[in-house]
Amino acid sequence: MGHRLDTPMVRIDGTLRPASWGEALDRAAAGFKAALARKGSNAYGCFSCSKTTNEMNFMAQKFARSVIGSNNVDSCNRT
Repeated sequence: MGHRLDTPMVRIDGTLRPASWGEALDRAAAGFKAALARKGSNAYGCFSCSKTTNEMNFMAQKFARSVIGSNNVDSCNRT
């Protein structure tokens, strides 16, 4: 059976190393911001599931549209 990670890992020069949660989240946020700056808001999308609540689906689309600025919202409801 595999080992479960219990601390975030960040990649530096191709090598993974342990990091604090703050550092890992800051790096993830910086990556999202960089992609947003390069490609614009339509580079992002949000996919939600029909097995969750209507409120959660509403929040997912609200996040995609209000925070990210993307209208790319989809769900497995239409299949």
